[in-house]
Amino acid sequence: MIWCRSRSGNTPGALPSASSPGRLAPAPRVVAVAAALWLVGVGSSARAVEPVGEGFPVSFEAHGFVSQGFIKTTANNYLASSHRGSFELSEVGINFTSQVAEKLRVGMQLFARDLGPLGNYSAKMDWFYLDYRLRDWLGFRAGRVKLPFGLYNEVSDIDSARVPILLPQSVYPLVERDFLLAQTGMELYGYLNLNRGGALDYRAYVGTIYIDLSNRIGAPVQVSQLQNPYIVGGRLLWETPLDGLRLGGSLQALRLDFDLSIPATSAVGFYRISAVLWLLSLEYARHDWLLSAEYGRWHLSNQSDQATLLQPDRVAEQGYVMASTRVRSWLQPGVYYSVLFPDVARASLASSVRGDHAGSRADMQHDVAATLRFDINSHWIIKLEGHYMHGTAGLQEQLNDNAALGTLTKDWGVALVKTTAFF
Repeated sequence: MIWCRSRSGNTPGALPSASSPGRLAPAPRVVAVAAALWLVGVGSSARAVEPVGEGFPVSFEAHGFVSQGFIKTTANNYLASSHRGSFELSEVGINFTSQVAEKLRVGMQLFARDLGPLGNYSAKMDWFYLDYRLRDWLGFRAGRVKLPFGLYNEVSDIDSARVPILLPQSVYPLVERDFLLAQTGMELYGYLNLNRGGALDYRAYVGTIYIDLSNRIGAPVQVSQLQNPYIVGGRLLWETPLDGLRLGGSLQALRLDFDLSIPATSAVGFYRISAVLWLLSLEYARHDWLLSAEYGRWHLSNQSDQATLLQPDRVAEQGYVMASTRVRSWLQPGVYYSVLFPDVARASLASSVRGDHAGSRADMQHDVAATLRFDINSHWIIKLEGHYMHGTAGLQEQLNDNAALGTLTKDWGVALVKTTAFF
């Protein structure tokens, strides 16, 4: 199987993770930066192991990727201006990792993307870290470190490591990748061999996250002065004695403080959101099959100094089941069913009032997806993907002329094509 597993002792993210009119300047700059770094990587790769200092062989690796996609929807705009078809589904990145001492490893990734209104080819430091591994069961990381939430958050930037173009969006939303991928702070990790009991992989972290507000320009609700005082959490994965079976749980708590304004009503005030997120995970990899399922809830509590701005506390529910297999060396099909309820109580009320089991269209997102992955060679892949969507909960109002989600088309489809080259 092509899917990657991230063990605590391994480097987090060794591999990866268009245009709209009027955005001409950023793209050449990113290409030039990526090309320069690629040349540095190629030159360094020729001497990937070099003795320095007291004779320790320093290793060096460089990897990169370029990805271009196309998205078209039968109705509604999803991720980009997709109803008319959009090529704003582009990614480029390069990363470096080096074992600079016997127990010390460092790494970094430069990344740029264009996803509808997001990214606009602006290059940024995606992740970076220093990793000191004292023992298999105890290590320390510091920097901008990938968040170990669920099974696949750490490989969400690696298109070559999975079958789907879009991971289940109820759990791994692509529009929120920039602040869900990594946190700036520190992490403890370890891998405990339980012999006949399997093994435990644990991660615990504390830090903060940066959220870019520039993409919210034009949204009906404006946010400014956003701060994240803390994010804290952890993940525990049990590799069971049954070969290929992993069970796990993730827990995360964070707080957001910001100023909130609604231009239509002139309401302005301070707002605070406290969130506790948990997710249960199951994965079974056997022969050429991969089966996985995850289910979780996000508990959100709200505070404000303006009663007119205050929203009730809510609980969001999400989950999916997914399967993929390899039928040929060059062909891997995959399917999944994903579900999202942004407000469980509201969806339940809508269900009881309307006699609609799923609630109103804005209170749900059901996503049935199918993918074909073609491995052209060891450095180039092409993917075809289709989605049947029931509900509008996963859509963005600012992409749909600020129309209320409840007024958008309830049943719609998504078609995607994506190609990725990597080294």
